[in-house]
Amino acid sequence: MGLAVKFAKFTDKISGFLGMISVYVTIILVFVGIMNVLLRYIGEAIGTKLVNNMFIETQWYLYTLIFLLAFAFNMRDGVNVRVDFWYAEQSPKTKAWIDLVGHVLFLIPFCLLALNVTWGPVLKSWGQLPDGTFGTWELSPDPNGLPRAPIKSMVLVAFFTLLMQTFSELIKLIAILRDQGHLFAIDTDGVEAPVRIE
Repeated sequence: MGLAVKFAKFTDKISGFLGMISVYVTIILVFVGIMNVLLRYIGEAIGTKLVNNMFIETQWYLYTLIFLLAFAFNMRDGVNVRVDFWYAEQSPKTKAWIDLVGHVLFLIPFCLLALNVTWGPVLKSWGQLPDGTFGTWELSPDPNGLPRAPIKSMVLVAFFTLLMQTFSELIKLIAILRDQGHLFAIDTDGVEAPVRIE
């Protein structure tokens, strides 16, 4: 299990790094949003347009990045909302079995499907032509808008990192089932339930 443990810990570090980036992107987003509002009102006051679509789309792209970069981070830290009526009351091994089955039956196929479905549109956004060569990138239809290819590519990154984090979680779940949670410093005695809606 040594290689699997190294893979899981490395994946956890990547997910943590991406989560930290999403925190900084949130801070940048706040400033960009404030700037957009201020420039719009100042522009209205002086009778000229100070905001263009580039600033507005930058705000949209940053908002999108927050969520896409946080997919794997949320999975790693278990902060995803669970709608359950009995999960929190189960033993750690029962929870591990429930999560393991859910990840294998639902989350991994979902990630693979998402990667498969988005691969073609992302390549097309980068300018892939029907003959396999590349032309110009997909651009925003709005004047002064941003290219769409980079933000569409982040969908692939998000689902790939979520898939890798899912494998990391599977390794940790198997460790719990084998009474080896100590390999990941998992405290199965005092684990708090994530946010629950009952």
